[in-house]
Amino acid sequence: MNSVFRALSDPTRRRVLQLLRERPMTAGELAEQFRVSKPTMSAHFAVLREAGLVVSEKQGKSVVYELQMSVLEDALLGFAQVFGWQFRSKKRAKQKRSVREAVGR
Repeated sequence: MNSVFRALSDPTRRRVLQLLRERPMTAGELAEQFRVSKPTMSAHFAVLREAGLVVSEKQGKSVVYELQMSVLEDALLGFAQVFGWQFRSKKRAKQKRSVREAVGR
């Protein structure tokens, strides 16, 4: 989990994740959004890959990045549980509400 929080600690990497929420993008498309060198962007991509937040796939001469939400969700849920926050799925909450209503509570 430390690698995830390390990856999230940088504003450039957080912005990359925001962009990837919209759709998978090539390294070039992502790099166009920032005023940093290609080696710097490459380093950011490496940190995100090592944390498991993105996956990359070579397509011809391009590298396409895609967001891995499950890793991010797991990290955030683990973080929340440290503080005692509890989360339930909407489906589970609806089921509990239906049971309560059925028994008249």
